[in-house]
Amino acid sequence: MPAISQEQMMDLLEKCYDMALQGIPGSKNCEDLAKDYLEKYIDPQVAAKKLVSNQVMKCSTSGFVSGLGGLITLPITIPANIASVIYVQMRMVAAIAFMGGYDVHCDQVQTLVYLCLVGTTITDIVKSTGVQVANKITINMLKKLPGAVLTKINQKVGFRLITKFGTKGAINLVKMVPVAGAVVGAGMDFAGTKVIAQKAYDAFLKNEIV
Repeated sequence: MPAISQEQMMDLLEKCYDMALQGIPGSKNCEDLAKDYLEKYIDPQVAAKKLVSNQVMKCSTSGFVSGLGGLITLPITIPANIASVIYVQMRMVAAIAFMGGYDVHCDQVQTLVYLCLVGTTITDIVKSTGVQVANKITINMLKKLPGAVLTKINQKVGFRLITKFGTKGAINLVKMVPVAGAVVGAGMDFAGTKVIAQKAYDAFLKNEIV
């Protein structure tokens, strides 16, 4: 895999988050996705669990990302399979945030969505920017942080993701399938998606950001 720069990863995160909010052809935006489940399951926690179950299962099928043509043509030198994985996981996390009653257009919520993508201890990443926090943080604490600090946290996430996707086996592509002119991967980071989903559920539904 070619080297990915910090700037390229941050560009990808920004674009994927915007796509998660706006939606792309063949893929509902995060709010509409969340609303679909909330209409079927009144309890947000139940709805979130159903969403996670279905999203994780779909992440292992080649057809799930067949409509992500917009990602394939991103003007950045990042492999399409990585862009697809990040988009699918980010949209899932943002949908869970919406289910929890959070404003997904808020900068602090966007930062917390990014933090969930790493799949590791969130407070450790926040602490690494020099912010003094205990073993648990809250969205209200993030809201008190200036924009410059949020940017630093986002950059730390970008660096962690570069490391993550540079590790052999981080993305387990069972096969590569040409769909509508794009190369689509199956078996997208199944285990990693489950970990990220749990982080998002704990953060946005249980307010446990650790």
